[in-house]
Amino acid sequence: MKTPTVIVKITINKFPVPNGKYIAVDDDGVNYTDDIKLGALKKAYMLNYRLGKFTKPDGSHQWRKVDIPNDDSKTTEPKPPAPKKVLNLSAEQTELMSFIHNSYNLKPASLVMNELKWKYLIRSAVRGKNIMMTGQAGCGKTMAAKALVNALDKPDFYFNMGATQDPRSTLIGNTHYNEKDGTYFSESYFVQAIRTPNAVILLDELTRAHPDAWNILMPVLDYGQRYLRLDEKNNSETVKVAEGVTFIATANIGNEYTATRVLDRALMDRFTIIEMDILNNEEEHGLLKYMFPNIENKTLENISQIAHLTRIESKNDNPRIGSGISTRTSVELAGLIYDGFGLLEASEITIYPQYDASGGVDSERTFVKQIIQKFMDDGSDDHLFNEEEVADASKA
Repeated sequence: MKTPTVIVKITINKFPVPNGKYIAVDDDGVNYTDDIKLGALKKAYMLNYRLGKFTKPDGSHQWRKVDIPNDDSKTTEPKPPAPKKVLNLSAEQTELMSFIHNSYNLKPASLVMNELKWKYLIRSAVRGKNIMMTGQAGCGKTMAAKALVNALDKPDFYFNMGATQDPRSTLIGNTHYNEKDGTYFSESYFVQAIRTPNAVILLDELTRAHPDAWNILMPVLDYGQRYLRLDEKNNSETVKVAEGVTFIATANIGNEYTATRVLDRALMDRFTIIEMDILNNEEEHGLLKYMFPNIENKTLENISQIAHLTRIESKNDNPRIGSGISTRTSVELAGLIYDGFGLLEASEITIYPQYDASGGVDSERTFVKQIIQKFMDDGSDDHLFNEEEVADASKA
């Protein structure tokens, strides 16, 4: 078993598959990808070594690390600088740091998130932290959480807390009765999730959850407790959260989210907060161009410019609209245009309903219509913004 019969190098094709695709080939171009587990492929790529196929005494085969660099196989952007050296690091810590600081390659191209925040997200997850993703609606919080799950290749569980009408049933379980078994307790899917080692559990829309759900989650999220009591079960069993479990919550925080609740400070303190940024004009255009390469570039520029102008206006001291267009809306707008709708038609469906029409010519909807009209090819010359304002907006 000392000499490998095959040695493969690991490549990654980042486009057009958002999560990346690891490929294992030998020097003759023979593909062995399907013979190797995804976790082994990912680890070999991230830690820069090749894999060898070794024959065991019983005739079976095993893929293991061989001390040959994998550098020449990488097709993505250059490796970022190595983290600063710290004396007396264990091999495990050195490997973990290497994974964290080279993890930007695992971020899907469809997720616009700066490198520092992505690395912080990865680090928090591998350290088993509770993570809360905050930011405006439609800015990519849930997408970032799901991208993290894919990057780590761990078992994952999803719970929409905003849709939870019965928190005890969703998080603990239900008592049932039938003639055969009599009265019995059925554990919830959430209990199964917290029993799963190294699981990633997504708590989406936590700010829309019922306060009873927060009370149940308090001891589960507390690093000093990490348990859930099944108080409806006969023996009131206490379920400990399994080792390595990471909780990721998404939250909309702010006065504009009227259907949300203000999170209890004690609950907030149980999370590491990562705020998603609002995309600027250039980032939004780049994302749309990546997602819709067949749409005319000028049209995509117009969409990103419309969104950007609404966001600028909403942040003014005396704004004429209460909120800007989200990236989610921009993507939907481009999707409609891809399906043959015009910009005006797509705007009527996706944008106008978001703005109040009361007030006639002074309404929010009229103001937004004027912005969109600025980008229509109908010869309109409504000088809602002067050239300097538009130029400044494009640089912001």
